[in-house]
Formats: sequence, structure tokens, C-alpha cells
Amino acid sequence: MNRLLQAALVLMIVPGVSCTAVAAGCSIQPPKHASHQQLAALAKVSKTNATRTALDAVKQPGTKRIKSAELESENQCLIWSFDIGIAGSKVTHEVAIDAGTGTVLSATTETAAQEADELRGESKPAHGT
Repeated sequence: MNRLLQAALVLMIVPGVSCTAVAAGCSIQPPKHASHQQLAALAKVSKTNATRTALDAVKQPGTKRIKSAELESENQCLIWSFDIGIAGSKVTHEVAIDAGTGTVLSATTETAAQEADELRGESKPAHGT
């Protein structure tokens, strides 16, 4: 399950908040089934700038390393998605950056077990940071 969808599910549990709030909070809502080339053409924030913002969003001390980075459409929102590791830590920080404004849309943490579950297609809620 993707990270923004997880956040949307958490929001659905909170009374009075709907999952459309996540999509409404982003600046670019790409068409469904857009190709990677089409997504790249829509992005206004470079990968370099998004990377800098994502790294700054992780407040845990230590040497930070980008484990993965991709431009993608999640929950009707064009984002730069980053998995960030910290030297000596078993936690992965997942940060979503709005590809239109460069703002942080979400920042969560995930244990190695949760990350393995996600890779297998199973999902457990991540913890907000």
C-alpha cells in the first residue's frame, strides 16, 4: 500500500476528515494512468530540490542516505517520494514532497518489518513523525 494511501486511511479514521483532504492539499493532480514522461512534464520542483527538502524534513540525528526516490502519482497527487535511512538506525523515513510547490505533504517512519510487509504487498500503518 502506498504511503499517501496509508495516510489517507488514517485520516478517514479521524472524525470529520476525509481522504479527499490529502488530494486537495497538493498542487498537481495528474490524470489517472499518466505515463512517467507525462508526470515528469507536470512536475515544477526538481528532484534535487525535492531531495534537499526531504532530507531537511528528517530531524533524526545521524548520516542520512536516500534509499529510494521517485516521482509518482499517489492518491491523485503528484509527489516526489523518498525513503531515507539513517546510519545506525533500523527505521526508514518516508517523505512525500509536493512536486508542484516543494512542500512536505507527509513524513512517516517505517520499521524494517513494515517495509518488508509493504514490499510483499501487505500493509501496516506507519507512524507519523
